[in-house]
Amino acid sequence: MSDEGAREAELATQLARVEERIATACAAAGRARSEVTLVVVSKTYPASDVRLLAGLGVREFAENRDQEASEKAAACADLPLVWHFVGQLQTNKVRSVAGYADYVHSVDRVKLINALSAASVRRDGPSLNCLIQVALEKESGLGEGRGGAAPAEVGELARAVTEAQGLRLAGLMTVAPLTGPHAGSPATAFARLIEISRDLRAIDPAASMVSAGMSGDLEEAIAAGATHVRVGSAVLGVRPTLG
Repeated sequence: MSDEGAREAELATQLARVEERIATACAAAGRARSEVTLVVVSKTYPASDVRLLAGLGVREFAENRDQEASEKAAACADLPLVWHFVGQLQTNKVRSVAGYADYVHSVDRVKLINALSAASVRRDGPSLNCLIQVALEKESGLGEGRGGAAPAEVGELARAVTEAQGLRLAGLMTVAPLTGPHAGSPATAFARLIEISRDLRAIDPAASMVSAGMSGDLEEAIAAGATHVRVGSAVLGVRPTLG
């Protein structure tokens, strides 16, 4: 078997395991499998892996660094893929990200919303889907140095997105926090995110996307009501330690 064939077989096996986990979690939660979208986080892995996974039926991929993401999106431009940008985003990278991303999961400040709006209008394409990143640890005054908005800031940011040209408010994103009352408890963290999502839909009923759950806690996210799970290592393998 060629190296590519061996890699494809490896990815197929790991993808099938993740699909089984998602299906089992959906069944346990009384949800249809179609209610949950798998987004494969392809960061640090080559475009060749994206192409192999696309051949296995994966359509949605996430990246967290603009340079890597833009190169990978260009290399796979012939494929019908949906790209999610999930990393912290500086305003000087916004124009580049708007060139390939369908979704930006890390919206956390008005300055970034304004920059995304200008870039989206300039590209003259469909509206850029924006998710507000919620830093649940900031509810207790922790995590001030990390990306994401405090839950109390979500309403203001949501209204700013809905009023901005070229943007569509898609929903919310979070990462299970390492500090604060939800530390070590993804289930309660994701339940809190669902509460915030209900409040968000009072501002925009169409903003129903909830991006939560990764390789280690996708079951808890699905049980809470996540619509999108972002899975990397469980599909692609453990990433090498960066020197």
